[in-house]
Amino acid sequence: MRARPVQQESLRSRILDRISDFAASTPARFAVIVFASLIGIFTILFSLPVATTSGERAPFVDALFTAVSVICVTGLSTVDMATYWSPLGHVFVFVGVEIGGIGVLTVASILGLVISRRLGLRQKLLAAGDANPLRIRKGPVSESQAVRLGETRSLLATVAISVLVIEAVVAALLFPRMLLEGVPPLDAAWQSVYIAAMSFTNTGFLPTSEGLIPYGSDWWFLIVLMLSVAFGAIGFPVIYVLRKTWRHPLRWSLHVKLTLVTFGLLTLGGAIAYFILEFDNPATMAGLGADQRILQSFFISQMARSGGFATLDMGSLDGSSLLVTDMLMFIGGGSASTAGGIKVTTLAILFLAAFAEARGVDDMEAYRRRIPQDVLRLAVSVVLWGATTVAVATVAILLITDDVPIDYILFDVISAFATCGLSTGFTAATSDGAQYVLAATMFLGRIGTVTLAAALAASTRRQLFRRPEERPIVG
Repeated sequence: MRARPVQQESLRSRILDRISDFAASTPARFAVIVFASLIGIFTILFSLPVATTSGERAPFVDALFTAVSVICVTGLSTVDMATYWSPLGHVFVFVGVEIGGIGVLTVASILGLVISRRLGLRQKLLAAGDANPLRIRKGPVSESQAVRLGETRSLLATVAISVLVIEAVVAALLFPRMLLEGVPPLDAAWQSVYIAAMSFTNTGFLPTSEGLIPYGSDWWFLIVLMLSVAFGAIGFPVIYVLRKTWRHPLRWSLHVKLTLVTFGLLTLGGAIAYFILEFDNPATMAGLGADQRILQSFFISQMARSGGFATLDMGSLDGSSLLVTDMLMFIGGGSASTAGGIKVTTLAILFLAAFAEARGVDDMEAYRRRIPQDVLRLAVSVVLWGATTVAVATVAILLITDDVPIDYILFDVISAFATCGLSTGFTAATSDGAQYVLAATMFLGRIGTVTLAAALAASTRRQLFRRPEERPIVG
């Protein structure tokens, strides 16, 4: 009579051990499987009749697309998010973006820490896989980086605390402004918490059909949103270092310095570009004063990096502004952040490599530190995988779509890949086939091109010989 529970417990332990071993040995594949499983679960949830305001079952393409957009914290949608989903559906959206924004492996590690009150090596490796893409492959990893493996427990605490604190502060700052707008207190409380989560996770969903129209020129509201998006986009490793040493910039790691400097330059450069390119556009900024042009330029520049909120019609932007937005979205935010894209440090590494080549030196250097060549190879791989994903998705949609300008298609494809959420209106109006392609693009963009490559390559092979060297002509 007593043997059966023991056998069940033994079987459960073996299954858990197998899962734990698989997660620790191949965290990249584990991340892909968990992301795909979560998308499947939320697709089922959004397919429930109680998830829609009409009480009818949502079409499969809408349920799947919403689930992918939520878990991948993208912000693109095929339906009017504010009116199509019921209050329970919005709860599903809220929970999904929190899980997806923080990171699946990080959430799993935090839950394990809360339950067991300790963090073993396997859990540290899982969390480190979210914090540093260099760890997704087997083999030694240099610890001279933003967060060392021994600091993983502190990083997890920083993640959990920063999510709660930043979102609470943002909600508290937005709440009184909504009351001044005439929003009832209970609605204002829910909307402020909802928007705080959507801004920090860089998702961009809004709980009301009018969106940001009531606050489209409000300095307070838009600046709070920009700061919330920026904190989510710089990355948890950067927040961790700033929390410990914000008074001592000289002690910041190279990763933190590259992230903050590149992030700031791209935001400023994007704002200047929008200010100039949209200055005389009657559909966007031509009728605005100088102060509003500056505000809107910085807001678009920040949101184009992954935020997804918009105060102007993206489809009305000048073609040159659409191209600038494409570039900003493709770059995205910081590593191990709620933002997407190839990441700002990837761009910084490529520019440092080009600068070193122009100077005729072998080593990439920045802030009196030498950057190893394997980081450059990883950066090149990220850009190539990202460009390939965008190109294939764009060609696939062009084949099944008629009479749509290619710049609109490319815009929404890059937005899907970079999990940005800005749209020209193409995503909601296109066919089911194109929406499936965009959903796949969102998935590939969120799990990360490097993670996908490592998941497909079973493990890193060490070659025990070197072939003869020969230099092809380049350039």
